Amino acid sequence: MRFTHIAIRNFKPYEDAELDLRDGVTVIHGVNGSGKSSLLEACFFALYGSKALAGTLEDVVTTGADDAEIALEFVHDGGEYRIDRRIRVSGDRATTAKCVLDGPEGTVEGARDVRRHVASLLRMDAEAFVNCAYVQQGEVNKLINATPSQRQDMIDDLLQLGKLEAYRERAGNARLGVEDVLTKKRSVLEDVESQIEAKEDADLHATLNALESKLDSLDEQISNYEAQRDKAKSALDAAEATLDEHAEKRERLDEIEAAIEDLTAKIAADETKRDDLSERIRDLDAAADELESDIDDALARTDLADASDEAIADAREALSEREAELRDDLSEARTRAQAFETQAERLAERADDLESRAAEKREAAEADAETAAEAERELDSFCETRGELRSSLDDAEARFEDAPVELGEAADLLEERREARSDARESLAETETELKNARERLAEAERLRDAGKCPECGQPVEGSPHVDAISEREAAVESLEADRESLESAVESRSAAVEAAEALVEVENRASSQRDRLDLVEERIADREETVESRREAAAEKREAAAELEAEAEEKREAATTQAERAEEVAETVDSLESALDALDDRRDRLDRVESLVDARAEKIDMRDRLREKRETLAEVNRERREHLRERRERRDELRETVDEEAVEGAKQRKENAAAYLERVEDEVLPELRDDRDELQSRVGGVEAELEQLDILRERRDHLAERVDALESVHEEVSTLESTYGDLRAELRQRNVEVLERMLNETFDLVYANDAYSRIRLDGEYGLTVFQKDGTALEPEQLSGGERALFNLSLRCAIYRLLAEGIDGAAPLPPLILDEPTVFLDDGHVSRLVGLVEDMQSRGVKQILIVSHDDNLVGAADDLVRVEKNPTTNRSTVERTDAATVESALADD
Repeated sequence: MRFTHIAIRNFKPYEDAELDLRDGVTVIHGVNGSGKSSLLEACFFALYGSKALAGTLEDVVTTGADDAEIALEFVHDGGEYRIDRRIRVSGDRATTAKCVLDGPEGTVEGARDVRRHVASLLRMDAEAFVNCAYVQQGEVNKLINATPSQRQDMIDDLLQLGKLEAYRERAGNARLGVEDVLTKKRSVLEDVESQIEAKEDADLHATLNALESKLDSLDEQISNYEAQRDKAKSALDAAEATLDEHAEKRERLDEIEAAIEDLTAKIAADETKRDDLSERIRDLDAAADELESDIDDALARTDLADASDEAIADAREALSEREAELRDDLSEARTRAQAFETQAERLAERADDLESRAAEKREAAEADAETAAEAERELDSFCETRGELRSSLDDAEARFEDAPVELGEAADLLEERREARSDARESLAETETELKNARERLAEAERLRDAGKCPECGQPVEGSPHVDAISEREAAVESLEADRESLESAVESRSAAVEAAEALVEVENRASSQRDRLDLVEERIADREETVESRREAAAEKREAAAELEAEAEEKREAATTQAERAEEVAETVDSLESALDALDDRRDRLDRVESLVDARAEKIDMRDRLREKRETLAEVNRERREHLRERRERRDELRETVDEEAVEGAKQRKENAAAYLERVEDEVLPELRDDRDELQSRVGGVEAELEQLDILRERRDHLAERVDALESVHEEVSTLESTYGDLRAELRQRNVEVLERMLNETFDLVYANDAYSRIRLDGEYGLTVFQKDGTALEPEQLSGGERALFNLSLRCAIYRLLAEGIDGAAPLPPLILDEPTVFLDDGHVSRLVGLVEDMQSRGVKQILIVSHDDNLVGAADDLVRVEKNPTTNRSTVERTDAATVESALADD
């Protein structure tokens, strides 16, 4: 797996940044606090979301921003992938608004599903990613400080051995489950066998034959009683039929008498209604006569000869024709008045507009005149500046007359001198490092000599210790000190040359800037000369145009006054026509009054006629009701003659006798016999069920026996599987421990080759021990801070190598990421770290990302990324830089 591109917006100190990540060693360089680590944190967060954070989602959004976006592109196992995440802040809470992964398998959406998919792709979750490939800032000693148990869990999980333990535990749980089931099945089998034995001891078939004989006798008695019961039911039904017929006749007689009473009441009620209607008819006649008198009075106030519909319609038509004529004249007069008013307003507006434009022209003319004057003043100033710039350029050219290069070549001279100074400084730094190591070796030899030990081998010796080795080391120290003094002089000389070249570059840059300013001043002089002439001509033209506009405005204002006077004359005609229309409305109101009275009289007469018809209808209905009343009285008399009271009494007696017999048989005899039969049937069913249960128990016993045999076989297989998983995990762990121990020693020898330590031992429980040359065993915690850091980095790189060799080709590992690995290292140890990085690269690690503020790591970079923070905005920016150039600049500083 390799990262290819990261783009972030409003992520921690970054407002907007993106970076292509290439193969090889990429060093992300910058001062402390510039935001270097945030770039790697963005990559880690893109992969695992909130699981990659030590804090909360709110921590990743730039202060003051509403949302943050992270897009990570990477290649994995031959496929290209992209993850987009967007965090939105609402109030005090941040949530994931978008999380999408696009890859060869399709699209995955949702933070949880994306995290699971990434863990499946890489075969590691966020914690495993940190333990394997990502050495986070401040956690360089994490594996050393961990207990052997913790270290064992970390490494086993990375090597997928945790799955074998999980499988072993599952097999163990399965074994215990099978044991539980087997125990239960054996117990059930024993219980079934005891039930079968108890049932076989009872003579169930003989008991069944005796019970069936008793049941046949009871069935015969029940049949006899049921036949007698049926005869009693027939007699009861006949008596009830006679009584029902009598009750039906009595009911019909009651219904007829009720109908007679209802008809009599309805006839009386309708007669009362007819009397009320007669009174209302008389009232309506009086109201119609009164309306006739009102109509005559209303006619007297109109021009109508009578109140007929024809006369009213003719009068309305005449009024409508006159109204139409008046409204046409009124509309025409209003239109003319409006036209005159509109013309007057437009002419007045046009006059105002012309006067306004004339004022604008005069104002613009004054502005042009002022612009011309200002341009003339600026022209004088630019001419003076041009003279000054020309004089300064002459001085710069004079400065280069005695210089070793021509004007324009100072930058190349400065670069050459800086490279020479850088070479001298590098040689001085190497010499100082060698001198420091030589002094340490000399001090160690003197300490061994004073202790009576050999300065070369460290073993005790008799007599005076040999001093040849000490003399050689003292001579080496003196030689290195002389070399250092010579190199310091060379560095000082080359630094003076660089300062002289920098002064020439400054003069050269200043001359270039002055040439640019001179060109700009020449352009501005030409521009100001043109402005003076054009603005003065424009001012004269605008003053002439203003005079013409003022004359035209005066003409428009006089025409507006004339049109306003005409509008007032037409307005008087409009008032006269509106008065004539009001008179027509009064005449129409009087016609409406006559018409309303005529309609009211017609309504009264119509209502009176309807009431008369209703009164006649009620009379007809009562005549029909009286006829029905006579027919019902005749039917009532006929029914009274058909009722036979003696037959009713006989039927009642027969019904009582039959009911008493049925009650005794159905409530006492038959229930008792049926209970006895039910009891016998239940006992027969019980015996039959016992026989069926015996057959079922025999079948169940056979099935349980087979099940117990099968469970015993499964229990044996699961026990074997459990032990196999445990043995396999132990064997694989031992193999990995051996390989990891070899790789760890190879890596540690590379980064910490000296005379102090011989080897590192990693036991089967991942316990770590460091052995000195004399065989003394040390715990990793006893090493110095720098040694522990290198030890831990060696262990992390060895684990990375083990994983890469174990699963390379099936699931390539993520980039090896080191975040500030030099925090606990001095300069000498940093150079060894560079060697470790180069070794990992030579072993096929395609991408290594290092975050560091240490300038010594720049030389190890294939690709250098510079991170800077603006002290004003507190925002970080990222820029790719040439590694060789930056290293040279750092050496010059």
